[in-house]
Amino acid sequence: MTETARHDQTPDIEDFPYRLMDNVRFGDLDPNQHVNNAVYATYFETGRVTLMKDPRHGLTQEGLAWIMVRLDMHFRAELRWPGTIELGLGVVKLGRTSVTSEQVVFSDGRCVASATAVMVLIDEVTRRPAPLTGPVIAALRPWTRRGVTLTPAA
Repeated sequence: MTETARHDQTPDIEDFPYRLMDNVRFGDLDPNQHVNNAVYATYFETGRVTLMKDPRHGLTQEGLAWIMVRLDMHFRAELRWPGTIELGLGVVKLGRTSVTSEQVVFSDGRCVASATAVMVLIDEVTRRPAPLTGPVIAALRPWTRRGVTLTPAA
């Protein structure tokens, strides 16, 4: 696997195979009239959940669920209302029970925030980590970040 992107490198939206559009909402603003830092976690969540929960992608299996265990955000520029944003996601690492993705928020062609997210697959009954299944690994491959080679954990 290639090393994940460093935070001081500006991401390119084309590196992220999963993308969707969203709106900046007036309620996203803080007293400084820019998007509050906590709202970015919601933007990143929207990108992850929209991908993971869509049954067409085969990433959710009966009896298993995804939970977030780490989110490392990097704020790059102010974002203001009104406006639209483009959210991007690319898988960068497969663990035994986890998936690491890199995510971005773009506005008017520039990256305003990026993040690295780690999700763990769990058994819904025991609430314990569950190994990534072959079908889940196969379903994650199309969402690999450009420039990354995914290798399942041994």
